[in-house]
Amino acid sequence: MLRLATSERGILTRMSEHGQQVVYESGEWEVDLTRRELRMRGDSVPLGGRAFAIFAVLLQSAGKLVTRDELMARVWPETIVEENTLEVHISALRKALGQERETLRTSFGRGYRLVGDWTIRQDRTLEDQIALDATRPAVQPLPSNLPARTFEVIGRTAAVQQLQDLLSGYRAVTLTGPGGIGKTTLALEVARSLLAAFDGACWLVDVVSLSDPNLVPSMVAGALGLKLGGDEISPESVARALGGRRLLLVLDNCEHVIDAAARLAEAIQHRCPAASIVATSREVLRFEGEQVYRVLPLEVPEQHHEESVILGHSAVQLFIARARAMDPDFAPHDEKLRAIAAICRHLDGIPLAIEFAAARAAMLGPELVLSRLDERFALLTGGRRTALPRHQTLRATLDWSYELLPEPERCLLRRLGVFAAGFTLEAANAVMNDKGCAPSVLLDQIANLVAKSLIALDGTAPAGRWRLLETTRAYALEVLAESGEAEQVTQSCAEFFRDLVAAGQSSQVPPTAEDMARYGREIDNVRAVLDWSFSPAADVTLGIVLTAAYAPVWLYLSLVFECRDRIERALDVLESDSNVSAHLAMQLQVSLGIALVYTLGSVERIRKVLAKALSAAESLDDVGAMLEILFALYGVYHHSGECREAQSAAERFSRVALRSSDPALAPIAHRLAGNTLNYGGKQREAQHSFECMIEAYVAPEYQRHTIWSRYDLRVMGRATLARVLWLRGLVDQGVAQAEASLKDARIADHQPTLAWVLHYGAFPVALMTGDLVAAGQAVAMLKALASSLGAPFWRVLAQCLEGKLQITRGEFGPGSALLRDALDTCERTGWTICNPEFLGALAEGLAGLGQFSEALVTIDRSLASADRGGERWYVAELLRAKGELLLHEAGDESVSRAEGYFAQALEVAREQDALSWELRAAISFARLRLSQNRHDNARRLLAPVYGRFTEGFETADLRSARAVLQSLSRTARL
Repeated sequence: MLRLATSERGILTRMSEHGQQVVYESGEWEVDLTRRELRMRGDSVPLGGRAFAIFAVLLQSAGKLVTRDELMARVWPETIVEENTLEVHISALRKALGQERETLRTSFGRGYRLVGDWTIRQDRTLEDQIALDATRPAVQPLPSNLPARTFEVIGRTAAVQQLQDLLSGYRAVTLTGPGGIGKTTLALEVARSLLAAFDGACWLVDVVSLSDPNLVPSMVAGALGLKLGGDEISPESVARALGGRRLLLVLDNCEHVIDAAARLAEAIQHRCPAASIVATSREVLRFEGEQVYRVLPLEVPEQHHEESVILGHSAVQLFIARARAMDPDFAPHDEKLRAIAAICRHLDGIPLAIEFAAARAAMLGPELVLSRLDERFALLTGGRRTALPRHQTLRATLDWSYELLPEPERCLLRRLGVFAAGFTLEAANAVMNDKGCAPSVLLDQIANLVAKSLIALDGTAPAGRWRLLETTRAYALEVLAESGEAEQVTQSCAEFFRDLVAAGQSSQVPPTAEDMARYGREIDNVRAVLDWSFSPAADVTLGIVLTAAYAPVWLYLSLVFECRDRIERALDVLESDSNVSAHLAMQLQVSLGIALVYTLGSVERIRKVLAKALSAAESLDDVGAMLEILFALYGVYHHSGECREAQSAAERFSRVALRSSDPALAPIAHRLAGNTLNYGGKQREAQHSFECMIEAYVAPEYQRHTIWSRYDLRVMGRATLARVLWLRGLVDQGVAQAEASLKDARIADHQPTLAWVLHYGAFPVALMTGDLVAAGQAVAMLKALASSLGAPFWRVLAQCLEGKLQITRGEFGPGSALLRDALDTCERTGWTICNPEFLGALAEGLAGLGQFSEALVTIDRSLASADRGGERWYVAELLRAKGELLLHEAGDESVSRAEGYFAQALEVAREQDALSWELRAAISFARLRLSQNRHDNARRLLAPVYGRFTEGFETADLRSARAVLQSLSRTARL
């Protein structure tokens, strides 16, 4: 039960003197004034504090009229409240009384009277009660946060049963249907019916207030009280934290964050076998394991039905129940009942619309409501009846609120409707600048609208930001259109966001990550402005400027598809617009090229786009743009297996960087050079470049390079150095660097950086050292990031890593299938992401399936790819793998060929200073010699290589080498 406020407790002071328990009784009802509980047959009935205080006053005067003024004076002493506040609590009290609601009578215009035989029982003192309670087990509150039912759910008995049946066979059900159909009401009723089955662990999470889909996991974690530690709050981390807990999660109002809700639901489905989900959404979520339940309208009577038949339809029953909640004496029959039936038909049995109509009918009568229904709800009676926008059913209420506002606040409210993602004081001032409002006056008007519940402070953003609720905003846009101001206000809004973002992008000090976050909060506003800008008769030039300025923000937010599509739209109209500068066109080309990289666009197209941008940057002598383009070109060449072209781009980057005084550029140049040397097979030089990078690293005063390179340079450098150290045989140092880079990436909380660290450092080092658990964790993290980042590049790369891991585990079929699919995707677009490495892994998987001929063909494809593009770092391992495959063929010739490939692998590994590859080749060669009883030769092959290691002796390869040498020693003793 809720505690009463101080003023409310004063009402009961006289009634609980001397420690006596004061209980009123009437039939099966009890009112315990000491405990402040309303009980039915001993079970507590939820009732708010103010409603209980009203009940207490009425009990003192049971049978007598208590005027409205007296009630308000005693329940709200020294406080001015509106009369409808009292009516709200009277209505709540009637709902709590249920079928006995008639005991609370209304004297129209005067007050209320409580009827019935209410007697006082004072048979126990508080001390006695405490002693008695001590002998009983403590009643533990249920963990659920489900709201108590405040009214009878009408017309949904069959639906509740069907949903219970669905949830008994499936763990996830989505209730879908149009707005106002009653999805939330039905979901909560089902959840309440299952409280016992889930031991009370039924939780409601209403995401309707979220504007950022990425916050869905955070909201669920907070509602469930999950302790995620240092984990990034993501669908996977929430699911991991839930684990095996048995609970029912009601995920409500998902339609505006549907992708995020689907990812969360799917993660819980996969990881939480004892958790069930009931979701509500206007659209199906479409996640694995989802069962869909389409919520139907209530039953409506046809014309010419008899009165008894009309009353049997659930839509009519709901109408009457809601009308009686407003007026207990509401008792329709004959023509009134037929009017109700007609209203329900016109409203298509939609519960929300019926409730609004019923509330008016209680005051005006059903016939009057029916006569004005077409005027007030014209949109509800025409067109597709199931498409019922929520704001249309609330138009009358919003009309009333709007008309009560003074004209300056009306003007402000309707103009604020143009902001799809909330607004700041500066933004509001921009659309009100023609009114000459001082900022202080405008702030007062905003405060007034907040107080009248027409706008709200945006709690998800820093102070000084507000938003309109969805329904209010839709209403504001309608009245804005009616006012004739829409074009002017939208133009002002568009100019504000153009100036805001373009000024930040073109300033001498590049934007910081904080700036990007600030611009990111405006994304829905920018989307709306751009949609308007490219519409007929709008300002196309403004749209092009804003698209170019906002492109880095889309990339920073990993919205790569949206970035690509928006830029392509701008470029489509660019040629016909002579007012757009060459610099602006270049900016669009640069951002398009980068977006195409992450969306796995055609490599050939990306080259052309970036080459065109580079030519423009050179003609404009824009060093910053040249560096960004060369960095992007390097990435294109690197990930399409063209190491020689990548090296050329890296060298050119270094030359251009010398023209800049920015100290952050030198480490980037070292990073590109080190990566080129690493993939080109020059590991000693690569190590030197990475160490120079780390030594030269200077934290930039701003974060431009993180924004356009999409990773933290220092953290990334440590990850790539880790793999080089492993290749050179410095195994423990490599592991330490990989672990440190992963830790730093998690602390930085920058998703692209973490993704690159997993790819370059954490996963390969874990796999190469035989730590398959850590490798699996890295893959799981990358898959989650790939889903969050939404870029095909990351999804394909994560798929490649997962396939390689599965093959290493011996899961040859699934692993080979994953790799085939990912490599086919790459081949279609011209990408060859680490092609030699993953083709080599595919060959291993095919061999595990006994498909040795195809495996050899795949190895040859891999070697040819490495030779063609210059990506030679994996060649020694490929040669060793080919030798192992040849040993599966019969005949001396195959053995001889295998020996030749093992020898080549040793030679290439030595040339590349890749001691770890040399060890693997030596192990394979020594095992062959051991099988041939050439023990001395085997020892001479393996022992010197093993002897050059100074660390990492507990990793998989070194343990294998030690086992072979020990076997040779035992044989020698025999």
